[in-house]
Amino acid sequence: MSEIIVYANQSCPFCVRARKLLDAKGLDYELIDVTGSPDLWSQMEARSGRNTIPQVFVKGQHVGGFDDLYDADQSGRLDEMLKG
Repeated sequence: MSEIIVYANQSCPFCVRARKLLDAKGLDYELIDVTGSPDLWSQMEARSGRNTIPQVFVKGQHVGGFDDLYDADQSGRLDEMLKG
């Protein structure tokens, strides 16, 4: 299992941006495509407490959506989460 899990779909612009940010950092992640899957969407909502995509988790800790991921990257918190 990957240290990073991204609940997303293929067409959401914020999902694409989240994947591009992780790709640019050379990070591996597991993409869980919630398209057309009420069960996966429910799993994401239960896990994150949110009903929007993307939702990103690092080492089981909820980071949030794209804006949260971007902020975590810019502040260095994302790198710290991956070290710890």
